[in-house]
Amino acid sequence: MRGILRGPMTERLAVRTGLRWKLSAAIALVGALVAIALSLVVHNAARVSMLDNARDLADERVQIAQRNYELTGRPNFPNVVIDDRRLPPALREKVEEGRRATFVSDRTDGEPDIWAAVPVKGGHVLSLHTGFTDRSTDIINDLDQALVIGSIAVVLGGSALGVLIGGQLSRRLRKAAAAANQMAKGETDVRVRDAIGGVVRDETDDLASAVDAMADALQQRLEAERRVTADIAHELRTPVTGLLTAAELLPPGRPTELVLDRAKAMRTLVEDVLEVARLDGASERAELQDILLGEFVARRVAAKDPEIEVRVVHESEVTTDPRRLERVLFNLLANAARHGKPPIQVTVEGRVIRVRDHGPGFPSDLLAEGPSRFRTGSADRAGHGHGLGLTIAAGQARVLGARLTFRNVRPAGAAEGVPAEGAVAVLWLPEHAPTATGSYPLLP
Repeated sequence: MRGILRGPMTERLAVRTGLRWKLSAAIALVGALVAIALSLVVHNAARVSMLDNARDLADERVQIAQRNYELTGRPNFPNVVIDDRRLPPALREKVEEGRRATFVSDRTDGEPDIWAAVPVKGGHVLSLHTGFTDRSTDIINDLDQALVIGSIAVVLGGSALGVLIGGQLSRRLRKAAAAANQMAKGETDVRVRDAIGGVVRDETDDLASAVDAMADALQQRLEAERRVTADIAHELRTPVTGLLTAAELLPPGRPTELVLDRAKAMRTLVEDVLEVARLDGASERAELQDILLGEFVARRVAAKDPEIEVRVVHESEVTTDPRRLERVLFNLLANAARHGKPPIQVTVEGRVIRVRDHGPGFPSDLLAEGPSRFRTGSADRAGHGHGLGLTIAAGQARVLGARLTFRNVRPAGAAEGVPAEGAVAVLWLPEHAPTATGSYPLLP
């Protein structure tokens, strides 16, 4: 229903139920309703049939009693009474009209009474009064018990069938969801239709085919955009290089410095765009070497900026691509220097590298969604740039099989709205190096 407010409390109160249980409950409910309806119909039909038989039997007996009375002048048939005062008024009216009739009335305990009456000579009324026999009552009770047992069996069988059918459908949907998540994470060779498998074709297959078609279309579009971006950047590389060379030939002075500065910035942008395009193509492979991580980081950071503090808590030997690792490290340092505040600290602990600054922290959209190209964050951490540094760092980390996370440092117990005391980027190198195909070996 539209217009209903949804919030954290609503989400906490929401109950997650599986499709199999919903389908099982629906089938059980429908089965119970059908079983109850059929039981009532069968019970009533059986009771009406038995009452009709009892009335026919009473009618036959009263006819025999009538013939005996006409022959002997005495009511010598069992349960036969002349001018019975208990005769129901409706039955008495029929008899007074000169008709033979039967009538069923209910006692206070719910059991039926069977009446049959016929007019005889002398203006008298000969009537027969019997109750519902014990045998008929036992038959009705046995029938009701059988109907209850049958209804329970139908409900249980329907529930089991619902669990079976719903479980199969739920498994197919879970496989489809898992395959879609893999596709969302960049595994372009995964297809939902292949993941769900099965011989039976149903709506799930139509959904899987639609998702696969959408994924193919998006992949083709992204690949076309990547090629266009790479082609534009590649075409710009030559004129930008020529512009930079020509600017270096200009006479010294402030205008020349401004032209050189802008030309170098343009060349850097072109190179970054080309690198992003290559990373988007998912064809990059790491060239692996064994290095001591703490020593490597300390040496590279000292060469870039001796004022940055490097602390090696625990040394570890890792197998990785030094060039790509250096690219990730330098981009994180450049981001901290451009958008944060000193002091900048680098910590190496085992396979984990942390880069911290003491600025205003990362923007909330970056913490929620990760780095995005051409987005530099909030106003107080925007600075200058094109948002490609962290995007490249994240892309190179994926090639290394590493995980790059971002968080802000706040005082212990501080609320979410309290300004951050710094930003921390954490690079988690994998325990196992990527293979030549870019995949990662499974742990034993």
